[in-house]
Amino acid sequence: MRNRHRGSQLGLLLLASQLFQVGVDNIPPVTLAVLALNVYLYLFPAAPPMQACVSVQQAYWLKDWRRLLLSPLHHLDDLHLYFNMVSFLWKGIMLERKLGGPWFFYVLSVFSLLTGVVYLLLEAVLTMVTEDQSYSMACAVGFSGVLFALKVLSNYYYPGNVTYVMGFPVSNRYASWMELVLIHITSPGTSFIGHLAGILVGLLYTTGPLKTIMKKCAGFSGTRRGYSGYNQHAPHYTRTPTASYTGGLTEEEQLETAIRNSLNDRGQTSQIGAAPPYGFQLSGEAIAEEIRCRRLRRFDN
Repeated sequence: MRNRHRGSQLGLLLLASQLFQVGVDNIPPVTLAVLALNVYLYLFPAAPPMQACVSVQQAYWLKDWRRLLLSPLHHLDDLHLYFNMVSFLWKGIMLERKLGGPWFFYVLSVFSLLTGVVYLLLEAVLTMVTEDQSYSMACAVGFSGVLFALKVLSNYYYPGNVTYVMGFPVSNRYASWMELVLIHITSPGTSFIGHLAGILVGLLYTTGPLKTIMKKCAGFSGTRRGYSGYNQHAPHYTRTPTASYTGGLTEEEQLETAIRNSLNDRGQTSQIGAAPPYGFQLSGEAIAEEIRCRRLRRFDN
């Protein structure tokens, strides 16, 4: 894992530009609050990355369970934060409007904790099977595991779409698995187990018992109300007379275009210097976003 670089803070500038393009008023409150929390903890971390990352050694052997709470909310550097938050921005807007704010907050809380737990279980099993203690010492930090879980949810609620991976069309049903393998092949240093844990948590919710358990734990109270009362789109999330000024695009389509344009600009500026050095357990989603950015440019052309 590498030390965080605080030089020009290019990632923070890019993130601020992205939020300006999307419009803060267009970001639902839970998504905006989680974005703000991640930025705050980057600027004023609760612990350094080496003390926030989660591993079997630190969390289980040394009983430092607070790492399960700290690890998804801390980032190695500003570009790590930027790529993760841009990915979360799109997923958050879509899913929060689909599920409702209270239930989306509940999902995020459970996913953030459970992704770390599943990660520890997978690393512990690998340690026992291979008798290789390095698996127990592998330390993960960042929001990318949660993002993989949210990607599974997004594909579940918006089925039938096609994602282009290396120029080949892939059904959204398999897109998460393809990205998992692709990231591991192109960047072996990223946390394959951390991303796999996120996918498994997402599947536990969409096809397993997790959603039922969460509904029972919520006690069918206010949290369930937010969940059961969601609409496909918010009331203002429809075509309006202003469509003539926006090319007939809905807010959803305008948002996707803004993110795509921003990432295209980022792709041009990134050629000036070397690619950001993401550690072996860090920012797999960042690399996925770079790949997705290039794929979108090819698709647009």
